[in-house]
This record gives sequence, structure tokens and C-alpha cells, in this order.
Amino acid sequence: MRGGCGLGRRVTEEEEEEEFYDNGVARLRVEGSCRLVSMHTQQGRKGVNQDAMTLWKDFTGEKDTIFCGVFDGHGPLGHRVARHVRDVLPVKLSEKYHSLQLPGADSLFAACAEEEDDDGGGDLNGSGSVYRYFSSWKAGFLKAFKEVDDQLCRGANIDCICSGTTAVSVVKQNDHLMIANLGDSRAVLCTRDDSNQLSPIQLTVDLKPNLPNEASRIMKCKGRVFALEEEPEVHRVWLPDENCPGLAMARAFGDFCLKEFGIISTPQVTYRKLTERDEFVVLATDGVWDVLSNEEVVKIVSSARRRSEAAKKLVKKAVRAWEIKHPMSRIDDCAVVCLFLKPEPGAQVDGGKRYRDLSTSGSFTTAMNGGASKSFDRTKEVGVGEEWRPLDSVRANSRFAGLLKSCSGRQVG
Repeated sequence: MRGGCGLGRRVTEEEEEEEFYDNGVARLRVEGSCRLVSMHTQQGRKGVNQDAMTLWKDFTGEKDTIFCGVFDGHGPLGHRVARHVRDVLPVKLSEKYHSLQLPGADSLFAACAEEEDDDGGGDLNGSGSVYRYFSSWKAGFLKAFKEVDDQLCRGANIDCICSGTTAVSVVKQNDHLMIANLGDSRAVLCTRDDSNQLSPIQLTVDLKPNLPNEASRIMKCKGRVFALEEEPEVHRVWLPDENCPGLAMARAFGDFCLKEFGIISTPQVTYRKLTERDEFVVLATDGVWDVLSNEEVVKIVSSARRRSEAAKKLVKKAVRAWEIKHPMSRIDDCAVVCLFLKPEPGAQVDGGKRYRDLSTSGSFTTAMNGGASKSFDRTKEVGVGEEWRPLDSVRANSRFAGLLKSCSGRQVG
């Protein structure tokens, strides 16, 4: 996979082998780098790479607005679910932006300035502009996530009975950051503390089934939550009368065999006002967070010689950590998006100059004016004889295998 950013720029001779699609409004691509974003993914040792990611610069047509997302598929068709959500979610959210008339950063800035003059409120606990901004965007995220899941259920031509994906996404508008999280991928902010030292702030909660609120909801819906003896640290969700499928997260797109039993596609949506102390945001799948701490991730990204190398360096460090910490385990897929919050020192601002060190491997996806997306994807599908491990490596029992067989080749809906 591959990606990048920048609209309306001239393709230089050095970039002739790159594939570009630019409709003058938006571009989604799924790996690569530019001066504000570095993206990289690497397949693990469990079969096809089920991770996906995307970037949309000038999101919704608003200048200085960026959408980034990372998606971690699971189940036999998890790679297809992840790519579908990668392509459709930003389009749906853009539609909500326009149909719900969500506030842009400029209008919020003007309203906040007026409130400061009037000593008005500017936090999420009152009724000020920031609160209204957050509430409006939260409504947009909730509607977009619901529509994407409904589409997967009824019309995506992907069997999502036992397959699904996480999603962690951010929308940055100037110094406003909206975060929407579904599942156990994670977003971490790197900021500077009072001693001017780099410090991580986790922006999302890993929505695992053993969290009290998540477990309570699942059990009220007759789902079961427990860990297997061979991996007591990993709690999973099981059907009421079957020891399957064993989903290792409490919220996800797809996974319709568990939607009646407490698994939901409702994201946790949060807001953060960015400051001069904030340096970058890292979005990554659990293949990274399972072996590296937030502190280690911040240190690795900040130590990259060039921004364009940051995501790739982090993925390689994660793979190495898997080899050291879990030599008998299969390395998980890893996907990383690093969103830098300040201009790179010495970088020219716009002017049609080429972005540096764009990746030349993988695929990219485009969205046409908020309409249907087109995909140019060279990533191979699961072939005959290739291995998949149902729902995060839990082996399905014989009765669940029968369920999978009965669902094979059938469209959900």
C-alpha cells in the first residue's frame, strides 16, 4: 500500500514511476510520505496484510484540514473489510460535514474570539463554541460510522459475518483535533512537558472486552467475555452457546455474528485543542502497540533523521521487538501514520514544489468530490492454500467452522 498528500502539484521527472490521481479536490492514498505525514505498513507472518490506512488532505474542501485513519482487519476477509472502510469512511464523513453543516475551523476561530471578548466559555463542559464544535463533529462521526457499518451489512459484497476491522481516525483543522476510535488501534500525541522534554499523551482508549463498561454491555446482550488458558492476558468475546469466535476487541466494523451480543460500531469521539507544545500524532495498529510503549514510540518517531522515514522506522522497530519479545509467535501486521503538527524546518510552504521521498510501492485510492471512491489496488487477495487465522488467531471449533462454511460465498444482507 502507499499514500501521500498534496493537491494540484506538478509531477517531476523523478516521480514519473509514481501513480497519481488528482481531481483538484481530494486525494486518498495509502502509503508514503510528505512533509506533514509519514505512512508505512508491513505484512506480518499471519498471511495477507490486513492493515490499511489513508490520508485526505484538504478534507471536505477545507484548506488546512486533514483526515488520517488506520484500520486493522481481522477474520478471513478482514483485509477486504479494512480496505473498504478505509475508502468509504472519509467519504461518508465528508458527506456529513456538508449535510449537517459541520463547523469549519475559521468559523470556530471567529466565534471563540468573540467569546473571549465577552468572557464566554471555550471548553467542552459548557455551551461555548468549542463545545458546539465538538458536539457537531461528534454527531457527524457517529452517523458516518453507523452508515459504513450498515453498508457492510447490506451492500458491500463482503461476507462480514466473521470478519471486521478496527478504525482510529483523526480530523485536524488548524489547531483543533477530533479523534474517533473503534477497537484497539491507538492514537498517541507527542507533546513537550514543562521541562521541554518529549512526552506521550494517549488520545484513545484500547476498547478491549475486559474494560468494565464494555464487558457490562456485552454480558447484558448475552455475549460472553473470558480469556483462554493459553493466553490469560487476552480477553475475548464469545457467542452465548459457542466457544467462538473469540474477538479480542469490544467494538468493530463488521463481525455481524456478534452484533446481537454486545459488539457495536459506535466510536468513542474526543476533542483536543492543540498548542505550540504539541509535535506530532501517531496512529498505529496493535501490531505496534503490543510490543512498544507510548514512550518508545514517541522516542523512535522523534529520532528519525527525516520525517519521511519516521513511520517506516517505527514499523521496523516494532518488527524487531516482536522478534525479541515473542520469538515463538507470528509477527503481527503493522501500520503507522505519523501526522506532524508543525512545518518541517526549512520546508517551503506550498508553491507546487514536490513533496519528498514518496513511496513507490503499494496502492492508492481516490475520492471524487465526496462521491464514490475508486481504488487502484495491487495488494493480493488471500489465495488458495494461504493461511488465515480466524479473529486474531483463535482457532474456530468444528461447529463454528461449519458456520463459516455455510456463510462462504454468500453476500451479507
